[in-house]
Amino acid sequence: MSGVSEHVVIVGAGQGGLQAAMSLRTEGFTGRISLIGEEPGLPYQRPPLSKAYLKTGAADALTLRPAAFFEKHDITLVTGTRVDSIVRDTGHVLLGSKTLGYDHLILATGTRNLRPPIDGLEHALDLRTLEDAKRLRKELDRPRTCAVIGAGFIGLEFAAVARALGHKVTVAEAAQRPMARAVSSPIAARFAEMHLQMGTRLCFGQAVKEVDETGIHLPDGEKIDADLILLAAGVRPNVELAQAAGLPCDNGIVTDAQLQTADPAISALGDCAVFPDPRTGRLVRLESVQAATDHARTIAKRITHGTATPYAAVPWFWSDQSDLKLQIAGLAFPEDDCIECENGSVLRFDGDALTAAETINNPKVHMKARKILALQAPPGRDTLKRAGYDLTLI
Repeated sequence: MSGVSEHVVIVGAGQGGLQAAMSLRTEGFTGRISLIGEEPGLPYQRPPLSKAYLKTGAADALTLRPAAFFEKHDITLVTGTRVDSIVRDTGHVLLGSKTLGYDHLILATGTRNLRPPIDGLEHALDLRTLEDAKRLRKELDRPRTCAVIGAGFIGLEFAAVARALGHKVTVAEAAQRPMARAVSSPIAARFAEMHLQMGTRLCFGQAVKEVDETGIHLPDGEKIDADLILLAAGVRPNVELAQAAGLPCDNGIVTDAQLQTADPAISALGDCAVFPDPRTGRLVRLESVQAATDHARTIAKRITHGTATPYAAVPWFWSDQSDLKLQIAGLAFPEDDCIECENGSVLRFDGDALTAAETINNPKVHMKARKILALQAPPGRDTLKRAGYDLTLI
């Protein structure tokens, strides 16, 4: 694109969608930009909802950019509006009775809470949007007995905040350990111990069977009383818009290494997109703000300059739970080996290849890991072994 008269429409006004609009302007795109969000209000940060916001209630601190920013950079922000369908043949999206044409469409539709087949889930609260967090915070204004369904990042972050505020908390998780999809067993064990020390009860290998207004029911027959129940059992990518338009989807909207879908006029980014892992070629989907912003920058460069540079940024993730800060550099798969280091970090390996580094309260090692993993030829297992697996010596 030359960027003179074209129109880029971005569906999804979260952090990734906003970054796409900002990056287009940074790269010199001079055409029209429309950023469409289903939620009302200005784009905001989602990660603090399960952490700082529950403590402070400072909603204004979540806002990513003020209203004046959009006017200054000639970005049309449309909020509280749902895109109903994509008409690929004519290059239009339908918004109720309105039609909006595009030259390039970016799908940043994100995810929504996964709702397992559990009877009575209408009694459980969600923690996905700012409105969800406002309601949850209001419910925590008096002593509560909380039950959390799911021991992933969101469930455990909420549990840590709730316990720190003096509430009773039980976490029920279908897997045998916390954060099973995200971290190694040693790191999971350290976080489990921290939550136990805080007084949280952890029930692993317990897929909740039923929820009612008085608590949750476990498969072993135990009833756990609770007057506040949070559903935090994972997320599902919002692919329905893409699917209805005939775009291939497989646990996300399928893209190539440049985040382009099967339709060259449509890209996808962030939590809703699957793309080939640069190292293995396996299709992966990353639930990470940083991945979404890196995706956005990659797409903006392609649209503005016509470059076909593949997305190859090192992914990284984090979670704040009580006084422990988990940071993960890289992307490990469940079958990857793990090596526990003397400094408390855990290195993950696929054969000889370093795939990820997991750290707790150790930003120095985390940053070093990101630099190492970004190398064209990162040091292998034998080299790291000779250094005592101390990344700071590499």
